[in-house]
Amino acid sequence: NYPFNMLAVPMEQVIRIHASSGTTGKPTVICHSRRDIETWANLAARSLMATGVEKGDIIQNAYGYGLFTGGLGAHYGAEKVGAATIPMSGGNTKLQIQVMHDFKSTVLTCTPSYSLYLGEMAEEMGYSKDDIYLRIGVLGAEPWSENIRKQIEGKLGIDALDIYGLSEMMGPGVAIECKEAKHGLHIWEDHFIPEIINPDTGEVLPEGEEGELVITTLTREATPLIRYRTKDITYLIKEPCICG
Repeated sequence: NYPFNMLAVPMEQVIRIHASSGTTGKPTVICHSRRDIETWANLAARSLMATGVEKGDIIQNAYGYGLFTGGLGAHYGAEKVGAATIPMSGGNTKLQIQVMHDFKSTVLTCTPSYSLYLGEMAEEMGYSKDDIYLRIGVLGAEPWSENIRKQIEGKLGIDALDIYGLSEMMGPGVAIECKEAKHGLHIWEDHFIPEIINPDTGEVLPEGEEGELVITTLTREATPLIRYRTKDITYLIKEPCICG
């Protein structure tokens, strides 16, 4: 179906094209209508607010900008919240730390591994976590462990929270950890239907049983997907979280 055979609207209605990294072959192309971009911004904003981000924060966005959805997804969500957004993108680590200190950034958005590297480099440059104003890290785009979370929080003095998304759904903002629990992702079920299947047989598994996450989009216009296999292994919990 590469590049545009999954398109469900005329190309004249497409205002953005993103693509996956293509590490397993040709990249998966994702198109967005104007309404898709608005939906994405709203869900990214919801996600950031669930972590405690608010108007008045200064968000240092160190996700990569480009065909990868991370940078622009986080950026649009941050602006929707009303936070001041620094479009740093990835890399140039010493400048990242200088900006983080001088601009008094309060929120960091990037991958967990890069946030850990930023913490290590800040120490090398003579900054302690008391010299940095960060309070929240919204970290995603790769798997990470509770041990890594503790290391990041220790080095940067922040609450580190996981954000989940995949380009095929829209990008970051499909699901998020909340600041109250920091234990499991909350999926925005007014926009996505999650299922768990046996990855070998395709059988739908009962609640609480581990398997492959399958997602159906409810509101995407340009490239909607039905029962998309994410290849991510997890399980569903339907009981209410302490955050409500």
